[in-house]
Amino acid sequence: MRIAPQLHRLGNDIVAAYLVDTPEGITLIDAGLPGHWRDLLRELRAMGRGLSDIRGVILTHGDSDHLGFAERLRREYGVPVFVHSADAERAKGGPKPPTPMGRKRLGALAGFFLYAARKGGARTRHLTEVVEIADGQVLPLPGDPRIVALPGHSPGSVAVYVPEVRAAFVGDALTTRSVLTGEVGPQPAPFTDEPAEALASLDRLAALDVEWILPGHGAPWRGRPADAVAAVRAAASA
Repeated sequence: MRIAPQLHRLGNDIVAAYLVDTPEGITLIDAGLPGHWRDLLRELRAMGRGLSDIRGVILTHGDSDHLGFAERLRREYGVPVFVHSADAERAKGGPKPPTPMGRKRLGALAGFFLYAARKGGARTRHLTEVVEIADGQVLPLPGDPRIVALPGHSPGSVAVYVPEVRAAFVGDALTTRSVLTGEVGPQPAPFTDEPAEALASLDRLAALDVEWILPGHGAPWRGRPADAVAAVRAAASA
């Protein structure tokens, strides 16, 4: 799905990953679920591109519903996978602390798990090798993506800021559709390790000069990042 010039999305509002398309090649942000592999191939064909055009995958954090086909790309095609050092072990299958589920609606929750099952979520392969990255780092990938640490959802959660396309890819630093309730609009993501820290981290997102905020779950959000952050905090206090 083409969102804007140079911006494409795989998946849907339940689980999403993104492509930044430049003349130098493609940067992938997150890798969704294993079954999104076919979506990737289909999107690349529509773009007139191939797997050889992918220069790297950046993970916004190390949770399994963002790892998807990353290890397959790394192992079979030599594509490097980048993840913040604080989430490197999680991306390799390390432990994730238990988090309270919170409010939920059966239909939305069932829809999430059914979609994940259909897209091979149970077959996710953890990474065996990653390139560790840090806050403020500009990666040598198409679009010159800059890493903005947003700890809270996980210790190594980041936004991937790509000035060329005026977009911030935020993973689960916020969501625009809750996988637990189906409610739409900017709001805190469920299954967050440290909710208070996650909300505080959003000050860094509000300061970015972007027009697109692209979450791992929910529709793309277009507008002032400060407005999205204000909406998340209002939802958190409701």
